[in-house]
Amino acid sequence: MLRPSLAGKVVIVTGAAGGIGRVLVGALLEHGARVAALDVNRTRLADLGHRVGARGEANLLLLETDVSDYAACRHAVDETIARLGGLHALVNNAAMGLGAIRADHEKQPIDIREISPPIWQRFVAVNFSGAWNMTRACIDPMVAQRSGRIINVTTSFATMLRGGFHPYGPCKAALEAMSAGHAEEFRASGITVNVVLPGGPVDTPMIPPESGFDRAALISPAVMASPIVWLCSDASHATTGNRYIASFWDASKPPEEAERRCRAPVAWSGLGQPMVAPHHRSA
Repeated sequence: MLRPSLAGKVVIVTGAAGGIGRVLVGALLEHGARVAALDVNRTRLADLGHRVGARGEANLLLLETDVSDYAACRHAVDETIARLGGLHALVNNAAMGLGAIRADHEKQPIDIREISPPIWQRFVAVNFSGAWNMTRACIDPMVAQRSGRIINVTTSFATMLRGGFHPYGPCKAALEAMSAGHAEEFRASGITVNVVLPGGPVDTPMIPPESGFDRAALISPAVMASPIVWLCSDASHATTGNRYIASFWDASKPPEEAERRCRAPVAWSGLGQPMVAPHHRSA
């Protein structure tokens, strides 16, 4: 079966040293991309570099970056272009999990009184504003070349709406909505915007042992690789405004068929019409 080639592509991955991020970095390198791996954790970034090893290090740029800081994001983009020779795709994967508040949050939902204003603001700064910061930092070079891919990692609608799952759920809902708006805004510029989500709890450190889940029943982070590699490839040049549940991607099928079966509209596009506004009213 023909595999997507990413030869000549430069991809930025945020949250690159986490469970899903490591999978994405490995898959993108395997398909021929040059990858800028961004993460706030220096130790985990160094470990990622060791795992990639000498064979891939020439195509891997490790950048310690806090995506909540716009200046840091802009610096990371500039470094990527200068050192890897361009920028073709951005994968906004960085996120804080609710384990940052309490490890057993799956057994006992988070109460609003456990969420201090600084915790709320930090979640929003990383999980939502971080994706905007990176998108804003990437947009000028992408517009200049009239091409680019923006892929945002979101979550299941049930997680977004779940009681006791704040601030994580609302931040991902905001990211999904922003993705829909950016897909429309950037459509004429040659920049595509799509979202990918696993489809349920994933076997990464974001799900701590205290969750009580059977680890064997959790989704493997490996499911995220195929749709994201495809979205970074030339095959997806006209694909925008879509939502892909990675667990539904059938890697045994040709990529075009797997994509078609996995595709749905991003966010809540069908709820946006009709709109009661002056320019929508009939005379």
